[in-house]
Amino acid sequence: MTEALWSLDAIETARRIAGQEVSAAEVVESHLERLDAVNPALNAVTRPLHDAAREQARDADARQARGENLGALHGVPVTIKDNVDIAGQSSPNGLAALDGIVAEANSPVVDNLLAAGAIVIGRTNTPEFSLRWHTDNPLFGATVNPWNASLTPGGSSGGASSSLAAGIGCIAHGNDLGGSLRYPAYCTGLATIRPTQGRIPAFNPTSTGERPPALLRMSTQGPITRSVADAGCALEVMAGHDPRDPFWVPPRREQPEPASPVPVALVRTPPGTPVSPGVARALERAARMLEASGDYRVEEVDPPELGLCTEVWTGLITAETRTMMGEAIRETGSPDIIASLEHFESYHPAVDIAGYMGLLAERTRLLRAWTGFLQHHRLIVGPVSTIPPFAPNEDVGPRPGAERIFRSQSLLVTVNLLGLPSVAVCTGLDEGLPLGVQVIGARFSDELCLGAAATIEAAAGRVTPIDPR
Repeated sequence: MTEALWSLDAIETARRIAGQEVSAAEVVESHLERLDAVNPALNAVTRPLHDAAREQARDADARQARGENLGALHGVPVTIKDNVDIAGQSSPNGLAALDGIVAEANSPVVDNLLAAGAIVIGRTNTPEFSLRWHTDNPLFGATVNPWNASLTPGGSSGGASSSLAAGIGCIAHGNDLGGSLRYPAYCTGLATIRPTQGRIPAFNPTSTGERPPALLRMSTQGPITRSVADAGCALEVMAGHDPRDPFWVPPRREQPEPASPVPVALVRTPPGTPVSPGVARALERAARMLEASGDYRVEEVDPPELGLCTEVWTGLITAETRTMMGEAIRETGSPDIIASLEHFESYHPAVDIAGYMGLLAERTRLLRAWTGFLQHHRLIVGPVSTIPPFAPNEDVGPRPGAERIFRSQSLLVTVNLLGLPSVAVCTGLDEGLPLGVQVIGARFSDELCLGAAATIEAAAGRVTPIDPR
């Protein structure tokens, strides 16, 4: 065996452990050594969990020796983002004020990973309140992109993406309200799935209140991985039922089989900012890869009312942020997160209760229109962002640069508005840096999205893990 154990994907790691080629203890030790070697340069893992991970690995090997049934991720190292609960730990979400609140129970996504045999080796960094597309906070500091320190690793799951791209863990947990799974994966050459809304249960035992209506409809948990196959495997594990989330939905396998070749809509120029040359090349490569497989027929066509989708998402999120979080952000947040909030609030005027209800109703109309569109074009391929990864903290700098970043994410946030599944996949390197696209489908067509993304990945190849540069 010539590969370092930390370099293997999740499915291969689980296969080797199940086949007794390696032990869980050996795998975990390899990942902890990798963490110690590269995390000082990245600041991606906020709390390494060496002792607990080693104990879990010994227990995993003992259970295997006794002949017990093994879960799909038996012995596989994973990381958990710092904004969901693990029993006995705090989930500070980038805030010193939350760092002393210790959870008494796990969040559902953590329980599901542990039940499948995964071993948590660390917690990953996030911006304050998980409300930026860059990862930095006063509690732990900034996370570095292992490809290039002058570029963001993305946010809010930037610690997850940075650590995984550099070989720490096989699966990185994250979540996605406005692209916080797909954007970090895009910035670091990784794969992810933002699943159909409700497929992965969500609940934080330390939460002091319930999530508001729009957030319930637009935020999801999910995996970041180094391969599309791993993303599919992790989705199946994370999606186990938990009664604490009354909005959880099971997968629906009765989706009609699409015609062959599968009709795909290619979105080259979503509204917002001009598409950069590198992103345009990534889109062209993805379209060629799908067409060359013979399984997909790609047509350049835009889905309904993309610009309005962005405005409705912005209106709903700003309304709920102003009402539910605005005061807390201004009282406990740093100047950077306050600047981010003020930029964001400027993109949509404040609305009263009638305006808020109108936005929710408009969301329903737009989802109906997209559902009809996706009956004919079963998949949509488009940019994650219309621009390459930006410079750290450009999102909280002067208004023109911050708004350019915001406008570049129009298709990204549209997916959240509508609760659709979307898989981000790398299309290879462009001028030495990874770029990629997202594959979007109708509700409950997660596997169809994964299949198309896997076709792109098979042609493009995978570019991680890497040594920090």
